[in-house]
Amino acid sequence: MAPPAAAPPGTAAVTIDDPALYVNPFVGTKPGGRDFGHGGGAGNTFPGADAPFGMLQWSPDTQTYQHGGYFYDDNRIRGFSLTHLSGPGCGDFGNIPFMPTLGTSPVPYYTFSHANEAASPGAYRVTFDNGLRTELAVTQRSGITRFSYPGTQTASLLVDVARAVNNALGSFTVGQNTITGYTDGGGFCGTGNRYRIYFSATFDHRITGTSKPTPTQALLHFDTSATRVVTARVGISFVSLANAQANAEAEQGGRSFEAIRDGTRADWNELLGRVAVAGGTTDQRRTLYTGLYHSLLHPNVFSDVNGEYLGFDGQVHTRPAGQAQYANFSGWDVYRSQVQLVALLAPRQAADIAQSAVNQAVQAGYWDRWTVANGGTGVMVGDPMAIIASAVHAFGASDFDADEALRRAVEGARDERQRPGHAEYDAKGYLPAGQGGVWGSAATTLEYTSADFAVSALAGRLGDSATQRSFLRRAQNWRNLFNPARRTIQPRNADASWPPYSPTQENEYVEGNGVQYSWMVPYNHRGLFDAMGGNAEAIRRLDAFFTKLNAGPHEPYAYLGNEPSLSTPWAYAYAGAPHRTQEVVRRALTTIFKPTPDGLVGNDDLGEMSSWCVWAALGLYPEAPGRAELVLASPLFPAVTIRRGNGVVIHITAPGASAENRYVQGLRVNGTTSTRPWLPESFVHGGGEVDFTLGATPNTSWGSAPGDAPPSFDAVAVG
Repeated sequence: MAPPAAAPPGTAAVTIDDPALYVNPFVGTKPGGRDFGHGGGAGNTFPGADAPFGMLQWSPDTQTYQHGGYFYDDNRIRGFSLTHLSGPGCGDFGNIPFMPTLGTSPVPYYTFSHANEAASPGAYRVTFDNGLRTELAVTQRSGITRFSYPGTQTASLLVDVARAVNNALGSFTVGQNTITGYTDGGGFCGTGNRYRIYFSATFDHRITGTSKPTPTQALLHFDTSATRVVTARVGISFVSLANAQANAEAEQGGRSFEAIRDGTRADWNELLGRVAVAGGTTDQRRTLYTGLYHSLLHPNVFSDVNGEYLGFDGQVHTRPAGQAQYANFSGWDVYRSQVQLVALLAPRQAADIAQSAVNQAVQAGYWDRWTVANGGTGVMVGDPMAIIASAVHAFGASDFDADEALRRAVEGARDERQRPGHAEYDAKGYLPAGQGGVWGSAATTLEYTSADFAVSALAGRLGDSATQRSFLRRAQNWRNLFNPARRTIQPRNADASWPPYSPTQENEYVEGNGVQYSWMVPYNHRGLFDAMGGNAEAIRRLDAFFTKLNAGPHEPYAYLGNEPSLSTPWAYAYAGAPHRTQEVVRRALTTIFKPTPDGLVGNDDLGEMSSWCVWAALGLYPEAPGRAELVLASPLFPAVTIRRGNGVVIHITAPGASAENRYVQGLRVNGTTSTRPWLPESFVHGGGEVDFTLGATPNTSWGSAPGDAPPSFDAVAVG
């Protein structure tokens, strides 16, 4: 497999014809790291057919359960369900599995070999050990399948409307060559969310017989004497059966299986190809494009082809033509870098995603942290949706009601549903240890300060200087948890005293420990480092922290298999040591992420971990929540062209880049020499050229001057 050719001298542009070729959808389906109790040690991804941000994800489910539905080491498939979440730490969806069978009785599963299985963006196929073959392809809201039945046994298909990851109920109707119905599911992370999915399946064979193994299962039989290949076209909708049928008809028409499969692959190639790389090894390109693929599966289109969608108020709403409503926001996870990657590469979709978040807040009356379909779950902590809206706007995807987003963010900061414990936070400037109704007082305080900063940033861009100032002051509430005696952030009692503290304690934190959260002031590293005792002390602590990259929550080291540590490798750049960012980021990228089934060491969380991988390979990172400055490491590839989808192009060159050549020796930005290890928001908006000179040894002087550091934002910035 030859790498894409670099651009000829005198040009910076790089193109790639078929980036989907480098995607391995099986990455993350097998544990790649230790299970630290936060959803498992696998990515919890699924290998099945999916379109970019697709409503329908048609994928196999193995007999052994793993969040995402598929466990690579299990050779038993029990069905091909229509909906999935990629990388969650809890389970939901897995609705309406289709299971082809031989004979007149249902079976619990069939066995298969990976040698007889293949997956690629938009398509999946497997041949069971008994010779029965299933092929899947999808559009955004529909799917097409071919079941190839061997031998002379009766060709049958089990459809179960009450089968899902969690408890489900449903109903169906069988016609001459159709089965239609709905399923009611929900229960993400044990919560009370509920949703209804309508489905319509039309077969190219007449149904010759039907039995009901249970009231919610239909076992369909087909006459395959003329041809033993049965094709089914399936549409889904969260609004109505009529819309499910219309979605399939509008998106498939009379196109063949091959045309649908190839069309969705072309859609993937257009989106994946917005990051075009030259050089690198095959495995490096597989890691990059698989990470990019997983970053672009969620959130999911939720509105139908006619624009209708079911809102958080239980009512049917309609999006304007050319726009879509999105659903499934893993807020606590994706606010850190996934939504920023979507906004960088697909600003039109990102604006719709932000408007979808605003619509959720308007209809529900507040912003929920983790949403599934048209309902909130309250899972995790913080106020991430405010950060998501601000971040999308910062990256220039501003075609949404940002004024309403700001209003909802400000009002929600005083809403117990959106910010549990807000009264204590507002009064004291922190959440006290043991605060009722709050998971992890110290962690949640820091999450609220990040949200406050993002609200301030959005207010500033919208010209609301009063809100900008007040929320920027609130963003400095991290100082109320900074113990000057220990020079670290830690929990605090309601009477302002300091309880006993250990850097490895998990109490008062969320999926992490004290030392892992001690860095979580990504918008004001300067203030944090000064409080710690200065750059030298911060670097000493960071070096100790990165002794291990994925130590889990029980040791005083990094936990890069989970979100709270993700921004920390980039913190060195604020302390005058960008060469250490270059080293740690490259070490993490090349040891934690692999293009194999065990290539993720923790939950992918709807694309968040994969997005970090992509940013790391590009040598860029959106450190400050709600802003678009990019902190630099170094690119993994000698040439990269990023096409933002709105006409803006970013060219990155780094001759000789490799796993070893990771250290920046010099930099030019739009032809001008720069010693700053960061790019301003204006560069992200306008594009241009970034030219690295790399080497195999650290250049400790480049980017080390105080004036070179990326900006930190303290309250004094606006008075």
